[in-house]
Amino acid sequence: MSETVRLTTAQAIIKYLENQWIELDGERQRICGGGFGIFGHGNVTCLGEAMYEAHDKLPLYRGQHEQSMGFAAAAYAKFYRRKRFMFCTASAGPGTANLVTSSALAMANRLPMLMLCGDNFLTRLPDPVLQQVEHFNNPSLGVTDSFKAVTRYWDRITHPRANFAVFAASAWGHVGSGRLRPCLYRLAAGRAGLDLRLSGVIF
Repeated sequence: MSETVRLTTAQAIIKYLENQWIELDGERQRICGGGFGIFGHGNVTCLGEAMYEAHDKLPLYRGQHEQSMGFAAAAYAKFYRRKRFMFCTASAGPGTANLVTSSALAMANRLPMLMLCGDNFLTRLPDPVLQQVEHFNNPSLGVTDSFKAVTRYWDRITHPRANFAVFAASAWGHVGSGRLRPCLYRLAAGRAGLDLRLSGVIF
């Protein structure tokens, strides 16, 4: 019987990333080389904690501006001939909006990059939070919707179990094939901390 582990939505994402490997020039390396981050609403509490626990395996570099983080992630993917990538994380609102241009650059050049961006509260009880885009005719609309044209895969994670469908659909297995481009995971505020008991075999 396989051992079970208890992980939050954010921890499951990071755990999955740290367990994806590729062989380059005879050396086994992680597909994800780590990430860049600026923290705020939507990504600091749960995702920040998960990243801290994995900092020895997936190093995190603090960015000075979200756009430069995205450009650095794109350069990293190009250096490794599209076989490895880095993630970028930004808060809900202007922080995430600053990643749009770098996502477009990666999309046009077929470079893999993962963006883990904060999103509005799913329950909408604290709505609106600081710096959140307020669209009074459509409360489900946010900054992350602007990424649909500049990402290969775009999704909103609202439950821990949704991680598995997202992992499969975003197809990290296509790294190096030229098919993989930027991917965006919207992390709904108030949901990244939900936990679930999972089989250790998954990771």
